Amino acid sequence: MPVTRRVALAAAALPLAAPARAQTAGPTRPIRLVVPFAAGGAADSAARTITPHMGERLGTTFVVENRTGAGGSLGGGEVARAAPDGTTLLWDASSHMVNHVLLRGLPFDYTTAFLPISLVVTFPQVIAVKADFPARTLAEFIAAARARPNTLNIGTQGNATAGHLGLAMFARRAGIEVQHVPYRGGADAARDLAAGNLDGVFITALSAGPIVDSGRARFIAVASAARLSARPDVPTIAEGGIAGFAVSEWAALFAPAGTPTATAERLHAA
Repeated sequence: MPVTRRVALAAAALPLAAPARAQTAGPTRPIRLVVPFAAGGAADSAARTITPHMGERLGTTFVVENRTGAGGSLGGGEVARAAPDGTTLLWDASSHMVNHVLLRGLPFDYTTAFLPISLVVTFPQVIAVKADFPARTLAEFIAAARARPNTLNIGTQGNATAGHLGLAMFARRAGIEVQHVPYRGGADAARDLAAGNLDGVFITALSAGPIVDSGRARFIAVASAARLSARPDVPTIAEGGIAGFAVSEWAALFAPAGTPTATAERLHAA
């Protein structure tokens, strides 16, 4: 089965939002939330926005800890080794579903080490380029890549992430070759794009937005099925000629395998 199909099936297995229920008190100890990506990126920003509200519902506090590297597997390993008592959780992205296929020598098994709590949020991906890059449309970007095969440096939020897989799929569909430059998160890739160290990025709109708004980068296209309401002037990749193209990143909450069902249900409800 193709990797993309396995990812879709695995993501679909994550629990969806449960019906509203009475809130019950959660653990009184602070909850350590491991985010395996850089501070300031889409996953990190979402975690820091949502967890204060979860803490209020659970009667505790969340401490967000960024443990970056190896496509998120370093942070994943921290949680895989933690006690399954609900006080150490993982806030992971789509790389969670493919790391066990793409990375070798991991000291834990992604397919058995975690209990999925809930899919929480999705993030549209975008293609953005540095301010002085000559292309202003997707067609011009593809033409530039074809004119300079395997020389354009395109950053993503890391190996095995939706940005990496989306970039690979886009390059294949567009018939181009580019140099993939993985980072420890979208925020790091955005900073290097703003500094002119990259030709472009394939990261979340949330990570790329601030440097585009500051004039240090420019959107080329969004990878979602429809234009973003917040960026209605940015066309989709499908509109640019690659029919049916749509890639999004997501973030979900996981606990170590063996976490009690009652604890998982309280976290899911929060």
